[in-house]
Amino acid sequence: MQTHAESCLSELECPECSQRLSADRLQTFCEQCKSPLLARYDLDRVLATVSPQEITRRPRGLWRWAELLPVRNPALRITLGEGDTPLLPLERLGRGLGMSALWVKDESFNPTASFKARGLGVAVARALELGVREFVIPTAGNAGGALAAYAARGGAKAHVFMPADAPHPNQEEVRILGADCHLVEGLISDAGRLAAEQAREKGWFDVSTFKEPYRAEGKKTMGLELAEAFGWQLPDVILYPTGGGTGLVGMWKAFAELEALGWIDRRRPRMISVQAEGCAPVVRAFSQHAERVEFWQNASTLASGLRVPGPFADRLILRALRESGGTAVAVSDEQITAAQKRWAAAEGMFTAPEGAACLAALEILLETGQIGRRESVVLFNTGSGLKYI
Repeated sequence: MQTHAESCLSELECPECSQRLSADRLQTFCEQCKSPLLARYDLDRVLATVSPQEITRRPRGLWRWAELLPVRNPALRITLGEGDTPLLPLERLGRGLGMSALWVKDESFNPTASFKARGLGVAVARALELGVREFVIPTAGNAGGALAAYAARGGAKAHVFMPADAPHPNQEEVRILGADCHLVEGLISDAGRLAAEQAREKGWFDVSTFKEPYRAEGKKTMGLELAEAFGWQLPDVILYPTGGGTGLVGMWKAFAELEALGWIDRRRPRMISVQAEGCAPVVRAFSQHAERVEFWQNASTLASGLRVPGPFADRLILRALRESGGTAVAVSDEQITAAQKRWAAAEGMFTAPEGAACLAALEILLETGQIGRRESVVLFNTGSGLKYI
């Protein structure tokens, strides 16, 4: 059951040059700044039409936040049941670490068993509304499955380019959902080049990370749900595994919108970007006080979602980390594997390696004193470990 509430989407904006563009035409990114475009909403209209209490009373699912999402036609708000994933206390892990308020936002409960369902569900729905019928995406694995699922749900065609060494379950998922699966020798950056070429040649719409405005809108609902779950306040710290960074940027945007609405106060979590030692462009740029990341050569990690050598939204990622007083941490594959096993044995959760990386990073930051043991901390598990077998 979908809400018939109206979207309050007003326009798109480049965060670098402040250029404003129509939200009712198909847009990609700011060509002048090579920057993502961000969706803007008429927040006065949101305030006049809905309260947080009303949103809480609506049927569960991502689209209950319709006023703050971009799809205008309720009939096109396609869904597979995404959103409203559980926020679970990690009591045994917390006690072992001397913590009293450790939580996980478990995104493995989403359709296609990962957080990618949020972003691709909204991006596909909005693109369908604007006339798109054929999509293309480069992926490390989970985004390809999500695109294939939502394209099928919306009656559209999907083409997926992924590294040949992407997890086998991801490859099979794409195929069984009816999408074309193109295996590429190399990294997601190589898949991205081929996907972009095909998009230009064949007129497919490219839903690469931040190459269109609306995947971030789907991902921002993680931040909206966190605020609601914590009684319209926010935790002290959020650890987020960062490949392309859509969720981190999306949540930071969500918090700004909620403050502008007066639904939360000015306090923000420290946002912590977690990467793998074999591919840590954000960590390096943050430590060097740089505004842009440098492409990471010879990227390698078992956490395929973290193997993104040059995120397109690097400026927005770094800005969110610095504005929040956060940091960026890299962990080894060995630390990821060990953390995954500890988490499973202690809490009964088979996390994705990207999620396990957050636990490994937490342990480092507790030891260095960058996170206090009495602070409220949320880890993000971005998907099911079953998809990596």
